[in-house]
Amino acid sequence: MQIFFFVLTATILEAVGDAVIRIALHHPSQYLRVAFFFLGAALLTGYGTSLNLAPVEFATVTGMYVATLFVVFQITNYVIFRTAPTPSVLVGGTLIVCGGLVVALWR
Repeated sequence: MQIFFFVLTATILEAVGDAVIRIALHHPSQYLRVAFFFLGAALLTGYGTSLNLAPVEFATVTGMYVATLFVVFQITNYVIFRTAPTPSVLVGGTLIVCGGLVVALWR
C-alpha cells in the first residue's frame, strides 16, 4: 500500500504539472505565464522526487505506474480542461489498465 501511495502521488503531480504547463503555454498574461511555468516545474520536480523515493525498484512498479497514470491523466483532463475521454480513449485505456495489472500482479 505504501508503494501505491508513492505511485499515486507521483502520477497526480505529473498530470497536474503537465496541465499547468499547458495552461502556461497559452496564457495571455506574461507574468502569469512565467508563474505557471514555475509552478508546473515545481510539480514535475515533485513527481520525479516522489517516484524515485518509492521504496522499490522502478521496474517493479512500472505496470502500476502506467495504469495509474492513465486514469489520473483522464481525471485531470476532465477536471481542468472539461474534456471527457472519447470511446477510443476508454477502450485503449482499458487495455492499458489491464496490461498494467498484468505487469504489476503477475508473479
